[in-house]
Amino acid sequence: MPTDTSRHHHQSIATTRLEAFSDGVLAIIITIMVLEVHVPKEPTWAALAAIWPTLVAYALSFIYVAIYWVNHHRLLDIAPHFSVKLHWTNAAMLFFLSLVPVTTGWIATFPLMPVPTATYLISLLLPGVAYVPLHREVVRLYGREIAPAHILRAENTKQIASILLYAGGAALAFVHPVIALICAALVSVLWIVPDGPVDQVLTACAGQAIAKA
Repeated sequence: MPTDTSRHHHQSIATTRLEAFSDGVLAIIITIMVLEVHVPKEPTWAALAAIWPTLVAYALSFIYVAIYWVNHHRLLDIAPHFSVKLHWTNAAMLFFLSLVPVTTGWIATFPLMPVPTATYLISLLLPGVAYVPLHREVVRLYGREIAPAHILRAENTKQIASILLYAGGAALAFVHPVIALICAALVSVLWIVPDGPVDQVLTACAGQAIAKA
């Protein structure tokens, strides 16, 4: 039988392989997106300006994928243990993220059109939803040992707010696509800086709520 030390070593290797696989998939997703950015047809500023929807869509999607990469890396740093559920919840998140290049290309081809914009928001919503069970599995395995209750509650608040903003943005795409994209931008503000000002405010509020309970 393996000793506790060898078992822990095996689990550490398993999560390292999981993170390496995830990094590879995210790199491929970004590569696919940039392949959709074609060279302007003429050597003029006007020709460059003509492809602005593609450039903006790529930039937005790159930011969102990068946010997932940063927070995913931060999340797995506190989960040295292995579980089958951890692998499958991670795979689900990666699957939904792999759909982002498709919707990025669609919204770049038809900028500010209701259906492509709504679909783009939904493609951002789905990995956000999939991130929730992944985060909960990490907390179940190890997070409660190093993260106080008010920090975990702040993380949950960010997750719920993100899902509501994405879902609301998808619905608002049929009213005004620009407002829908603003909703998506607000989500990026929530997550772009781990342990940033937003986290500090939410953590303080969660701590006060727990203290009053």
